Amino acid sequence: MEELPDKAEKGLITSIEFIKELCKLARETLQAEKEIEQARKEKTPQAALTELFLEIKTDQTPAVVERIVTDIDAIVRVVRFPGWQKTTSGEREVQKSLRKALLKYKLHKDQALFERAYAYIKEYY
Repeated sequence: MEELPDKAEKGLITSIEFIKELCKLARETLQAEKEIEQARKEKTPQAALTELFLEIKTDQTPAVVERIVTDIDAIVRVVRFPGWQKTTSGEREVQKSLRKALLKYKLHKDQALFERAYAYIKEYY
């Protein structure tokens, strides 16, 4: 992008070539923005939580990742409200709900898991 005006000023490209190059850069920028937006959309809240639970799954943890994620997603969707991340009561309700969901699968003692799951929830919900 920075080279284009320099080339035009030095007379290395014509006005038409300059405009063509600008249009090409605009198309490339638009395409890159679309790809970023698509990648962001693909990472749904459930996909993010599933990724987390698959990552931490061990032989000791249940192989029911989809059910855990579905339960957490359903609970969080009920207790959250717009701007919940910015209120103490909202954060407390979501944390309480997450702990209940983890307790159901006997994962409530893993503080690191709770913290990572809560961070995902805070970001994606």
